[in-house]
Amino acid sequence: MAHTVANRDQLLARTRRIAGQVAAIERAIANEAGCAAILHQVAGVRGAVAGLMDELVADHLQSHVVAPGLSDAERAQGGEDLLAAIRRYAR
Repeated sequence: MAHTVANRDQLLARTRRIAGQVAAIERAIANEAGCAAILHQVAGVRGAVAGLMDELVADHLQSHVVAPGLSDAERAQGGEDLLAAIRRYAR
């Protein structure tokens, strides 16, 4: 996927921030932090993952569905791949 290679550093930084947020949740639970604080942290992770998903969906759509020069078969495969990922994410 050329679009993930082009944005690799940005995507890795974003993923590392999410990993840090998840580690903070683990520490909060281990240290018996208040449930409200932990809930806010979990909500933050959910938002961060949703933002990452949005970015990846948009990049996939641009690169594998609507990009000029794709064959009909490539567009169909790109659409099927995107739909499968969205369905899995929505569960």
